Formats: sequence, C-alpha cells, structure tokens
Amino acid sequence: MLIGIVSDSHDNILRIGQAVQMFNSQSVALVLHAGDYVAPFTIAEFKRLNCPLIGVLGNNDGDHELLEKRFSETSNCTLHDRFTQIVQEDFRIGLLHGDETELLSVLIESGYFDFIVHGHSHVHSIKRRGKTLFINPGELCGYLTEKSTIALLDTTTKEAQIIEL
Repeated sequence: MLIGIVSDSHDNILRIGQAVQMFNSQSVALVLHAGDYVAPFTIAEFKRLNCPLIGVLGNNDGDHELLEKRFSETSNCTLHDRFTQIVQEDFRIGLLHGDETELLSVLIESGYFDFIVHGHSHVHSIKRRGKTLFINPGELCGYLTEKSTIALLDTTTKEAQIIEL
C-alpha cells in the first residue's frame, strides 16, 4: 500500500493542489495530514483526492469548529483532534502534529507503532528507532525552508521517501 503524507500546508492553495495531483498520479491509497491547514477554505482542495484523507489538528489551526465542519462536508476526509491511531494492513500508524515534543518522544520510544507521522518543525526527516519508522514530510507550504515537500510511505517495503514539489 502506498500512503501519501503531508503536513504544514498553511493555506498554500497552489502547493496543496500540486500535492493532490502528485498523490493522485501515484495512486496512493490513503493520505495522512499532520496538521496546520490553518484556514478551513483549504479543505476544498483536498476533496480532489482519489483516496481518503485522515488528518489531525496542528498548533496553528485556528477555527477548529469550522475546520471540523468543512471536513464533515467531504466524503473522503476525516479530521481528528491532536492525535489518532490508524490501523492499515495490520500496521499501527500514529498521527500527530508534533508540537507536543514530549508526547512525540514517548510515542517513538514506546515501540508500539510501526510508523509515526508528524510535522510541526517544517523540516523533513525519515528516521528509524527499533521497529518504528517516524516520518516528518516537512512543510507543504514552503514558507520557512523555501522547499515544498511531501512524503510517500510504502507499507510493503516499510520505507518512505521525501518528494520535493
């Protein structure tokens, strides 16, 4: 299974559209968003995905109520609060924004998850600790690093890669 990973889109409609196009062209089965959509109007872009999107809230997501409403108006997007666990193909995936650094560290150290997806730092990374692969796709918006990045996770090989848009 191929999973698309994105975080920190921060209202950048152009980059969101490019990410959606890339995920659709790669025929990903699922997209995970690790938060910081910022404004609810951006959710409309994610409706164009050819697969489900599961997301969590980030520290810069202001109007939680309206974000939840926009997500509920889509047939393919689901929003959780600050953390969720996803089980796909017998893999446990932890999804959180990552600004709660102590929680992130505990989740990584626990060894409970096969994959942990997070964002917040705007710096992409793929690391392994024991059996857990933890992935930060970097920033989709490209505002801080001047690089717009996403990640692809292949659950068959248990490997991920960063893609610059």
